[in-house]
Amino acid sequence: MTASPIPLRPATEAPALTTLQPPGWKKPKGYANGMAGRGTVVMTGGLIGWDENEVLAEGFLPQVEQILRNILAVLAEAGGGPEHVARLTWYVRSVDTYRACLPELGPVYRRVMGRHFPAMALVGVADLVEPGALVEIEATAIVPDVA
Repeated sequence: MTASPIPLRPATEAPALTTLQPPGWKKPKGYANGMAGRGTVVMTGGLIGWDENEVLAEGFLPQVEQILRNILAVLAEAGGGPEHVARLTWYVRSVDTYRACLPELGPVYRRVMGRHFPAMALVGVADLVEPGALVEIEATAIVPDVA
């Protein structure tokens, strides 16, 4: 079953999502503490860094970039884009590798997602189902309904 694309909201409308920042809390860098929005909820499965032919990218950063592109491809099926992502949950085989890649991770992330930073969680895991996968990401997005 193919989803019917939902038209994107006009650029002049209010943002699809609102960042939730409790008063007095230090503003996080590269993520949000919470997001709120109304519309069609889109949830991806755990996506890994392979392309449409299931060829896995080599290395942590190339896998992250491919995963983010995969997330946007799924969201596009519902008429969504990066600005509609409300939450990303990252599962990494090595938190140390994630930390070591942080200086390069920001530019990779922004190249695909722009300056949209949703709520995020990062979980270190012992292994992932697909051999060679270093990271898996689930996304939740809210695509505004068009009247």
